Amino acid sequence: IGMKIIHSVEKCIGCGLCVSICPDLWEMGDNDNKAHLKGQKSETEETIELNESACAQEATESCPVQAINLET
Repeated sequence: IGMKIIHSVEKCIGCGLCVSICPDLWEMGDNDNKAHLKGQKSETEETIELNESACAQEATESCPVQAINLET
């Protein structure tokens, strides 16, 4: 089952919950103190496709500003 994670960097407040829940997918940015999908440095929106990740769902649900969306 494939899914797509869409992360709105503009909405992100840098709380770090997604990074602590799912460090395989997220990392904190060096310059902007916001979360980013690993290997991406967009200032607006980042997208990644993956097969399955339970922590992606948990991170999406934990985001206090709904900056992460999952599409299946």
